[in-house]
Amino acid sequence: MDQRRQEQQTEQWKKRYDIRAGVEGTISQAVRRTGIRRTRYTGLPKTHLGNVLAAIAINIIRLDAWLTGTPLGTTRTSHMARLELTA
Repeated sequence: MDQRRQEQQTEQWKKRYDIRAGVEGTISQAVRRTGIRRTRYTGLPKTHLGNVLAAIAINIIRLDAWLTGTPLGTTRTSHMARLELTA
């Protein structure tokens, strides 16, 4: 266990994790904004089209945020952590 924690302190591990964190953030945004986990369509071609449109929507949302200077969102706080903060 300690070996894994030490490994996480290296620059190589942090660079790899930064890529994963970016991908996870994109997936999270797609799920929250477009509901991409559930398809509205039957059949692979229509489902693929829905995914492409969701990706386009995410790009437009990000472009709008960049053009208007909207700051990035803060990290969400879990319900349990909020309870601990109020105690």
